[in-house]
Amino acid sequence: MILISPTAAELERLREIFAPTEVARTGRLHLAEGNLQAGFRLANHGVLVLTSADLFHRTDVRRTQRKHLSKPIDTFLDLHDGDLVVHLSHGIGRYRGLRLLEKDEHALEHLEIEFDGGTKIFVPAARIDLIQKYVGGTKTRPKLAKIGGQLWSKQRRSAEAAVVDMASELLEIQAMRASRPGISFHHDTEWQHAFDESFPYQETPDQLTALEAIKADMERPRPMDRLLCGDVGYGKTEVAMRAAFKAVDNGYQVAVLVPTTILAEQHYKTFRERMAEFPFDIARLSRFCPLQDERRIIAGLAEGRVDIVIGTHRLASSDVRFHNLGLVVIDEEQRFGVDVKERLKTLRATVDILTLSATPIPRTLHMSLVGVRDISNLETPPEERMPVETQVTRFDQNLIRHAVLRELNRGGQIFFVHNRVQDIGEVAQRLQLIVPEARIRIAHGQMPEDELEAVMVGFVEHHFDLLLATTIVESGLDIPNANTIFIDEADRYGLADLHQLRGRVGRYKHHAYCYLLVDPGKHVTPNAARRLRAIEEFDQMGAGFAISMRDLEIRGAGNLLGSQQSGHIAAVGYEMYCQLLENAVRSLRNLPVKLTLDVEVDLPGKAYVPETYVPDIRAKIDFYRRLARITDFGEIAQLRTELKDRFGVPPDPVQRMLSQAELKVDAAVWQVKMIRVEKQYLVFEYTHRPRIEQLSRLRQGKLRVVDDKHAYLTVPPQLHTPDKLLALAKSVLRPS
Repeated sequence: MILISPTAAELERLREIFAPTEVARTGRLHLAEGNLQAGFRLANHGVLVLTSADLFHRTDVRRTQRKHLSKPIDTFLDLHDGDLVVHLSHGIGRYRGLRLLEKDEHALEHLEIEFDGGTKIFVPAARIDLIQKYVGGTKTRPKLAKIGGQLWSKQRRSAEAAVVDMASELLEIQAMRASRPGISFHHDTEWQHAFDESFPYQETPDQLTALEAIKADMERPRPMDRLLCGDVGYGKTEVAMRAAFKAVDNGYQVAVLVPTTILAEQHYKTFRERMAEFPFDIARLSRFCPLQDERRIIAGLAEGRVDIVIGTHRLASSDVRFHNLGLVVIDEEQRFGVDVKERLKTLRATVDILTLSATPIPRTLHMSLVGVRDISNLETPPEERMPVETQVTRFDQNLIRHAVLRELNRGGQIFFVHNRVQDIGEVAQRLQLIVPEARIRIAHGQMPEDELEAVMVGFVEHHFDLLLATTIVESGLDIPNANTIFIDEADRYGLADLHQLRGRVGRYKHHAYCYLLVDPGKHVTPNAARRLRAIEEFDQMGAGFAISMRDLEIRGAGNLLGSQQSGHIAAVGYEMYCQLLENAVRSLRNLPVKLTLDVEVDLPGKAYVPETYVPDIRAKIDFYRRLARITDFGEIAQLRTELKDRFGVPPDPVQRMLSQAELKVDAAVWQVKMIRVEKQYLVFEYTHRPRIEQLSRLRQGKLRVVDDKHAYLTVPPQLHTPDKLLALAKSVLRPS
């Protein structure tokens, strides 16, 4: 008999259970770790295969891991024709699309960039790293740069000087944190392993990477301050629960701070269910908590009886004292007020802090991107989850009726968000007239606690169809059966709020719909129109990062990063600003600047991504972007495998691009900066003569060094084909 279980911990339990049985004693029982949907029997061979799910009558809901070509945290390029871009050498221009240019035996795709006066520059896709999307954080459109002008060089030098001060300030904050002693948690125990293994889904690679980083942080003797960035429904709560378990398992208390009462209730329920097998005391502090219970919980925290407390800003009150606080988890930090943040600053000095966010504010984000604050990203969406179809429309009774009936006909439920308590009753009457078939209830923060709780529980249990509510439903409410949401007067909301509200639907495998309603007789301000267009545009999975960047663009860098730096961001763009800041931080730490392969390969042949192979323009640009950033052969092999998995076997022009990338890695070793063909020669332009002379000696003088910049190799006539030239260049640079 063969027993198969998906986890090592469960195999150990099965070994203990079957140890006394005859089948185990006689050596006829074999245990194996793996995933199998159901057991089977090979009658002719006398073999019985069972799964742990068969034995325990459990449905295995572990999901398969997905591979993704794109990395959203690295991808600022979401380019459309007409967008402003930054050319590292020339300044701000306007992107005019991808153009396939063919000349002689060359065929390469180029980015067409337009500058002041209509001047155009064509940048080869292989050098896409020279181009950044312009996000200026300014409300006025910048002027296009003049090719050959001096203004761009001055602006860049000015920004470089300014970021040194900013880098010093950020490093000072980090040094203060690093110098203070924190809590050094022990390595994972058997309890921790058992808790981790009991998760009924397959962790995504991102979750495992984040967990490894968080646990390593917690085991270090300095306070952790990590941002966990992941879109709504991407598994942030599970990661936070494992961190909380580790803290409690080490004898410390955990505080989970959430922005709304509803979310506090949801987390309280989730934590209790997930940790039910363990002797942990979990409490919650919110408006739903009776005064008597509140006093008992506060006393329990002070005396150390309560292990985990989940609550709203009430947790940051001066009367709440902890006996042995070790970890604070903050969900959506940007939603808390200044007073709460000041109180959290005092905690940050000594205890570990884990911040969860779907749409991080750009200041937090850029501190993370330049390496001053630690960041982990969850980028893999849940299995079978589809993007939410988003539509901006004027308030239309026929559309509302049609959408509500469509949801009711498939047995679903509906959110309708209206954020004014004084006239929410009138909206309910209006909706009842539009859709008399729907059962409607109201929920808002001014209702008595027991009444509000009864409404929310009634919606979860499907006692009614449509929940008309204020933004108290914005965070964390998880109702898989609700897959249509209307947001009334959507022009009044911020981008992050709209994204969070949209995240209330589409949390299961059903197709979900989000309608952003605007008053028919109202004039929408330009900024509100840009927000609505952005939320409609960024409806794909994992859009939180892109929405954060667009929020920076609309609201202005002065509001989010301080007026002192906003002028420099407007001049050079947010991505270059971050790049300059990162270089300044590395310089002040005496670290080398990040390695880049500044090698140009100008050899004949078709080297581009055909539209027939990768039809999606964003995926194509992202491929060019990643290829330009490659620094070793392992990354090229990984990219080749991902392309094959996603789009099929790469055609010859793509294979040639990948081979040219390998040639760049070889060239960088010998400090060669350009390889080109000149008549019957291969020409190698280099920056370090001793290295090229060493290479010439290895090639027994066939590679001739003619001056301080150039070395020549004679090419036999039979090798003057694109692929043979590429192979010849590789053979010269790669030692045999």
